[in-house]
Amino acid sequence: MPLIGRRRELVAIERLLQRAQAGEGGVLVVAGPPGSGRTALARAARAAATARGLPVTGVPAEGPETGSRLTILDAPTSPPASPGQFTANAGAVLVTTTDPDGADLRLAPLTLAELGRLLPGLPHDVVHAIWLAGGGLPGPSLDLADQAVSPGDDGAGSDPVAVLALRAPSRSEFLVPDAGLLRLLETAAARPLPDDVRARVLVRWARELLGDPSAHRRRRELADEAVRLARGTGTPQVLAEVLDGRLHALWDPAAARERFGTATEIIELARRAGRLDLELNGLFWRFTAQVELGDLDAAEATLVLYARTGEPAGDPRAAVVVRSRQAVLAMIRGRLDLADELGHEVARTGRAAGLADTARLTATLDGQLALLRGRAGEHLAPLRAMALRLPGHYFEATAARVLALAGRDEEALLELERLLPTVLAGTGPRWLGAVADLALVASRGGDPTAVRRLYDALSPYRGRLVVWGGANTVTGPVDDLLGRLAQRLGLTAPALAHLDDAVAQEERLGALPWLAATLAVRGRPGDAERARSLAARLGIRLAPAAGVPAPPTVPTVPTDEWRLWRDGDDWHLEAGTERARLRHLRGLGYLRMLVSSPGQEIPALDLVAGEAGLRVPESDPVLDAQARGAFRDRLRTLEDALDRADRAGDPARAATVTAERDALVAELRRATGTGGRSRRHTSEAERARVNVTRALATVLGRLETAAPLAAAHLRASLRTGGRCRYQPAPGGPGRWRVTP
Repeated sequence: MPLIGRRRELVAIERLLQRAQAGEGGVLVVAGPPGSGRTALARAARAAATARGLPVTGVPAEGPETGSRLTILDAPTSPPASPGQFTANAGAVLVTTTDPDGADLRLAPLTLAELGRLLPGLPHDVVHAIWLAGGGLPGPSLDLADQAVSPGDDGAGSDPVAVLALRAPSRSEFLVPDAGLLRLLETAAARPLPDDVRARVLVRWARELLGDPSAHRRRRELADEAVRLARGTGTPQVLAEVLDGRLHALWDPAAARERFGTATEIIELARRAGRLDLELNGLFWRFTAQVELGDLDAAEATLVLYARTGEPAGDPRAAVVVRSRQAVLAMIRGRLDLADELGHEVARTGRAAGLADTARLTATLDGQLALLRGRAGEHLAPLRAMALRLPGHYFEATAARVLALAGRDEEALLELERLLPTVLAGTGPRWLGAVADLALVASRGGDPTAVRRLYDALSPYRGRLVVWGGANTVTGPVDDLLGRLAQRLGLTAPALAHLDDAVAQEERLGALPWLAATLAVRGRPGDAERARSLAARLGIRLAPAAGVPAPPTVPTVPTDEWRLWRDGDDWHLEAGTERARLRHLRGLGYLRMLVSSPGQEIPALDLVAGEAGLRVPESDPVLDAQARGAFRDRLRTLEDALDRADRAGDPARAATVTAERDALVAELRRATGTGGRSRRHTSEAERARVNVTRALATVLGRLETAAPLAAAHLRASLRTGGRCRYQPAPGGPGRWRVTP
């Protein structure tokens, strides 16, 4: 199949091969996301090289020291740190990678017209649907084309556009709208469809709109129409699927009892239809409703049933859901060490199963543990980052609560003034939690009007627990917050009644951390002593009184020493209790050099070269022709020496030779362009600045998932540009230990 929309890349490959035949060599790095056609491009390069009579290898060549060849390296996560090491014998190297950092070319999605050429024979409306669902990427588009014309037993019907609307996976994470999929669902809904198919299309449309905070009314209209159509079909499977979708789409915190009833109906319908996946969904909704209604014993029993139901299907998602909610229940009851262990298991099993929300789920668990242990400030930077990524989903409200728990009441009260109107007018899976967060802030100094509005908003939920979404976070009884707000309003009797109810509920649930926090504010005789005793035995820290800064805490990340080292193709970071393991990235090498010299400015050109002190005067060639020739001669000598050391079984000699060769290759790569031409320092310095900045940004992006606190410290401490510096910000280590 000819490559479509890749003319620029093919021209670049032809030029690379021409240079190889001329004995100049060179490196071409092409980046693109999975499905963008990197493999097809590599095949085309192989065919073009073969047609020119050039040998093709997939690893560094072991043939003659001189001679033209093409080496193709597929580096899905990151290109090799020194691809120039493969050009010492005048060969050409094509590197394909998913990492855009430092790439020469980036594979763009296909246009609608180009996709039509890739999928000849399909009607325009089907091609357009595939283009919307697949984002213009060739790989996913070809898979979707197969699905569009393939019959199935999933009830998707025979209309290919509707089939795609129901089968295409979302390319976005939870609460992030997939614009292409939304357009596809809207297009499918406008077509003449059977009632069962239309019901499923409408409810998926409503569900995908959950990420749009302004679309609540539209979601309800779509979901209600879908349920009406589904009930009219009389098909248990369709009705179960639509009811499940409706709960996802609306997620109204006021409808916990209705949600419990709907969950029971979904379970019964799913069993009649023989749909284990839908039965699991119904059990999940039952569990969530039971937590909201404060019946944790019943919720725990439902969670066990959920686990046993999911075992025969081998569903990895079910195992992650069970462990993460067990961690939440452990935290509620004060078993913090168990919650820690379960959180690590969630991270491990979630990553192994490839679940997209694993990082967010584990970060939520870690954040709740940090709050209980009195390290509220550590949770602030990740929340603010989430607020920027997901506007309209109230992460700022949680950040305000964190500020209050850290004793920073003035900042928290300013956030309250900013957020209150928007939050009170909102809805969605995070709404009740956001109102509760602002209520805690208001109880510590809010003006009476704001306090009264929050009291009125929470009053319908008395007797309930504050639950976020699918019970991945539960922050306490609503009555605790109503009591605090009533205290702020000077309503002594109602305040005591609410707080008494909260204490009774917490004692019944065995929710010891919540009990300690409520006792600390209730004020009955003996409450303060009991609260302090519980907190000490649980290892938690109670929030400071309003207007009193939080006492010094033992940080999660110790301030004595952090470690960064490389082990083969992996890098390891130990930053206090955080541990991260990353596949090799060029930016990690730059990071190692910077943190090993805190406060020292290092030119970006030196970072790329791999060693400080290799600068040359401005505008002079980095290496002239004679020097480059000497470098290449020395590299050939070192290759000979390395071969002799390998044959003699002398690892010490081999290591010494390899170190010298790598240093020479790094300098030669820095000093020459893709075609072997000498670079001048000014252009090379600019390219080094851009590449170092991108490489460090990539590293920080990867670390935000594995070690968010360390990533936040590094982001605040790194200065990039023509000259780079690690200037330690607060919250980092006293020293770094870095090893080669």
